[in-house]
Amino acid sequence: MGSQESLPDPPAQMHHYYSKFMRECPSGLLSLHEFKKLLDLQGLDPQGDLYIKRVFDIFDLNQDGFIDFLEFIAAINLVIRGKIDQKLKWYFKLYDADGNGCIDKKELLSIFRAIQAINGYTNMSAEEFTNMIFQKIDVNNDGELTLEEFINGVEKDEDLMELITKSFDLSNVLKVIQNGRRNSV
Repeated sequence: MGSQESLPDPPAQMHHYYSKFMRECPSGLLSLHEFKKLLDLQGLDPQGDLYIKRVFDIFDLNQDGFIDFLEFIAAINLVIRGKIDQKLKWYFKLYDADGNGCIDKKELLSIFRAIQAINGYTNMSAEEFTNMIFQKIDVNNDGELTLEEFINGVEKDEDLMELITKSFDLSNVLKVIQNGRRNSV
């Protein structure tokens, strides 16, 4: 019997997140600037900033320029309890920068570079990563990935699933939300 850290029951957990959200954001509305500050992600290069803005915009469900408590909880729920296809749809939305329903190589390259700038995850170059994704899952070779191609391709390939999950893992964001801001040394 190992000692596993368990989450409090849902009402207590909700209260915990609400208290933390209101402590970090007394107005009840989290702006992009406050979001970056909460996650200790200020002063990034333009690529990193672009990525954080995309994440913020996707969490801002009603597109009012703020993340309110319900949007905050929806984001946490996706990260903690989201099924893999929900997470893949979220990743797809993140990569589809122009919102046209397809991901092209330029969009994927741009997001992967931004993520590397933040995570420092460099097992392969952004170009290698992008070419490998397209080679594996662009079944009709049209240079674009539809949502269906993306989800089917990633779900069928365990290595790709692991790579995408690790590369775009939001658990660091979640840890900061759960434990408060990182302490600067």
